[in-house]
Amino acid sequence: MKRLLLAVAAGLTIVALAGAVGLPDLAGAQDAAPADDTITVSGVGIVKAVPDEAQMSFGVETRRPTAQAAVAANADAMRKVINALRQAGAREMATQWVSVYPFTNETGVVEGYSASNSVSAVSDVDDAAGLIDAAAEAGANQVSGPGLSSSNAEALYRQALAKAVDDARLRAEVLAKAADRSLGEITTIVEGGAQPTPLYREAALDSAGSTPIVPGQQETSASISVTFSLR
Repeated sequence: MKRLLLAVAAGLTIVALAGAVGLPDLAGAQDAAPADDTITVSGVGIVKAVPDEAQMSFGVETRRPTAQAAVAANADAMRKVINALRQAGAREMATQWVSVYPFTNETGVVEGYSASNSVSAVSDVDDAAGLIDAAAEAGANQVSGPGLSSSNAEALYRQALAKAVDDARLRAEVLAKAADRSLGEITTIVEGGAQPTPLYREAALDSAGSTPIVPGQQETSASISVTFSLR
């Protein structure tokens, strides 16, 4: 009888140990909290500003019977244009290209050579008309531009980014309220791109005979994607 009781006790001990080792911890699994819910929205920020810088291109094309004569005459003409631009307040001047090529008549016979030289220059928008007039008076026969931009473009973009975050939060709050939830912390932010966009307005001429330059307004935009936790 004692042997039977000992055997039963030993068997119960083995089963208890096996259960402790092999069975999963159901209580611990039930206590584990699920991951927080999230919501992801996009946001757009826009800042408007009038550009204050103008970039333009000024060139001279000269034709002569020989390549050497064309290059020499073109160099003299271009020096006059460059000096005129400097006196008119141009800055950040840089040569864009220099080219020499033959030109032909209708039958394909070479009649001479054309030499071209072009420089880029930057000025304040208010001085851009004066630069164009001065260059043309000095002999420039190739003028292009202006490309308008803001000297504080980076600061404008940062302002647009801040507005984009505010816009994303407002969108997320609307969606969370509709789902009977509330917003938690921001978990991720992904930055998109930006591109200045011109906004046109009616031209206003400075003075009679002067080349009109109308800066208008530019929109600097920023886009982001934001993920919020939900409560």
